[in-house]
Amino acid sequence: MWRLSGPHRRIATATVVGAILITILSFGAMHWADGQAVEETDVTAMQVARSHAGLLASRLQTLRLLPHVLIEYPDVSAVLEREESKVIARLNGKLELLASRTDAAVIYVMRMDGQTVAASNWRRRDSFVGHDWQFRPYFAEALRAGSSELFALGTVSRRPGLYISRRIGGGARPLGVIVVKVDFDALEAGWARQAGPTLVTDGDGVVMITSRPEWRFHALRRVPVEKVAAAKRTLQFGRTPITPINLAFEGATVHRQIPGGEVSYRVATVEVPLAGGELKYLQPLAPAVESATANARLAILAGIVLVALVLAIMLRAREKALMQVTTQRILESEVTLRTAELTEVNRRLIQESRERERADENLRSAREELTQANRLASIGQITAGVAHEINQPVAAIQTFAANAGQFLDRGHRDRVRVNLDLIVDLTDRIGTITAELRSFARRGTPTISAVELAAAIDGALLLMRDRISSQGVVLERRGKGGVIRVAADRVRLEQVLINLIQNGLEALDDCAEPRMRIAIEFEEEERVIVDVTDNGPGIPTDLADKIFTPFVTGRRDGLGLGLGIARDIAREFGGELEFVRSTLGGAGFRLSLRRA
Repeated sequence: MWRLSGPHRRIATATVVGAILITILSFGAMHWADGQAVEETDVTAMQVARSHAGLLASRLQTLRLLPHVLIEYPDVSAVLEREESKVIARLNGKLELLASRTDAAVIYVMRMDGQTVAASNWRRRDSFVGHDWQFRPYFAEALRAGSSELFALGTVSRRPGLYISRRIGGGARPLGVIVVKVDFDALEAGWARQAGPTLVTDGDGVVMITSRPEWRFHALRRVPVEKVAAAKRTLQFGRTPITPINLAFEGATVHRQIPGGEVSYRVATVEVPLAGGELKYLQPLAPAVESATANARLAILAGIVLVALVLAIMLRAREKALMQVTTQRILESEVTLRTAELTEVNRRLIQESRERERADENLRSAREELTQANRLASIGQITAGVAHEINQPVAAIQTFAANAGQFLDRGHRDRVRVNLDLIVDLTDRIGTITAELRSFARRGTPTISAVELAAAIDGALLLMRDRISSQGVVLERRGKGGVIRVAADRVRLEQVLINLIQNGLEALDDCAEPRMRIAIEFEEEERVIVDVTDNGPGIPTDLADKIFTPFVTGRRDGLGLGLGIARDIAREFGGELEFVRSTLGGAGFRLSLRRA
């Protein structure tokens, strides 16, 4: 019988063992590749889904506030009560401007019979004015419950969107309904740039918002018969039949048939602030499978190289060092390539995380923008007066310094000392004025603490002193003595006081003997009252009850926002700001604060 020699037998044995090891390694590596691909795809899908859900929630949060604000606008109630052409025209203009600034698709007002009387698209050929939307569920639901939301296809524009409705007037005597329609075209366009599709479904699984327009108003599962009937009756989805989407779910894996094959996804689901709504993002599985398979092949290749290396050592020992160096270089190259790819992915993830953090910070700071803008507007009006207050001590410092030099030449050291002391006092005065101005202009996080009321009033008067004196206004300060501390934020409290003083000064522009009074008294042991009154012409009777309403003002060049902002700040402190009759004969405002 033919037998293998010792060296050949060892080579054959090593070859068989190597083949077995390579087979085991191949099965293990491919199994690992499948698991790694699923894990990486799930992580990516959840990150994208959360990012998309955050953008959707941010847009909804912004536009859901609009109906609540608009029902307080006087023209909205007036147009439903009288339907005067002048009021309708004014309201149309306001709604048109507000829709353009908030990026709302359309804003419109309906009376009790469902007919639209005013709309932001009143100029367009597809205007809603005159249309009857009584058949829409959001109309009846708003009248009954006060508010409603419905995602539907527009019967006029043929564009889908979310209709947010709010009842105008109380439940006992409703006047009508105001509706804000929100579209998501820009959001869907952004989603479409991702690798996989994104879709938002309602509680019945019907697709409402999606990066795939052909999926809209189709369903992921069987829709109840009553839901289909209601949608047809209210034209919620137009004439589109609710048919299933070509998606097969197997747990978190989704399969879709396409011409010539099948595409597999991993799905991530996140709840969104819509009734029963869910956002689903489908991340393609193929890229991760290809990447993981490539890694597995590299591992298999490494095993083959290792077996070949062992055989090569047995056959050609003198080539051992060369083969080791070659194999090491191949492995190092592959490791370097994978390390660079992973580093780049990690860099992108860190960058996306920082961008999301910046977006959250921008959202938080946006709430302070309106208050800060009002404060900066006040600074613009008082800057000239502050400059005048600083120029006087600067001129005096120059004079005293020049005189001190002459006294020093003459040996009058005591007079030099007097001049230097005066210069120090004037410098302190300049520092006090500039420090107050910097503190008032500084943007910061408001903190409610114990604030000395007299110091806040002094700070406000310091910034307004030049304007008070230039107008010849006689300022009276009355009230309780001693230290009175209130619960407030120092800068915001000064902003309220400056706003009230500015309003009084503007009212006194044409007054022959202008007078203003700031009085402090205690309403209760826990409340402090600050009255700011003047002897100007006062506030017209028709504006007195709505002077704090946004965009309502008695001045031709006013925006009607200052007093509303001041009242909001007072309420943040746990206080109140209200209009009162002035004991001097003009207008007055009463600021109520909690004692600290």
